Amino acid sequence: MQISSRFTVALHIFCCVDTFGDEYKVTSDFLASSINTNPVIIRRILGQLKSAGLIEVARGTGGITPTRPLSEISFYDVYKAVDSIEDDELFRFHENPNPECPVGRNIHKLLNDKLDAIQKAMEDEMRNYTIEDLHEEMEKLLANEA
Repeated sequence: MQISSRFTVALHIFCCVDTFGDEYKVTSDFLASSINTNPVIIRRILGQLKSAGLIEVARGTGGITPTRPLSEISFYDVYKAVDSIEDDELFRFHENPNPECPVGRNIHKLLNDKLDAIQKAMEDEMRNYTIEDLHEEMEKLLANEA
């Protein structure tokens, strides 16, 4: 199991917009150079963040702005915007366990509640962190570099 890099790229985007938005034209090319990826990937993720109502993107000018205060955008919000998981289930089972095998016919019953609890715990923890937290930590890191 692995959450795709779209999640951390989206967090990187928010950090760049927050850090550079007042000084530079933050475009997909600008973001791609910071993230070291293709601008097409950035545009796709920006589209997902926009569709989720987390950012506004000004066409042509390259202006990207969060739609609400950074303290109100959680990691969970970003995760839900960019990491679509099938049927909202983080864990997938293999399709056809052997019903003749005692383990095969019971594996879903054995694991379902446990895996649901693990997913819920992860998602609840993601709700505890916001983009504002990244802003504050970034300011400290940059101050230490000076």
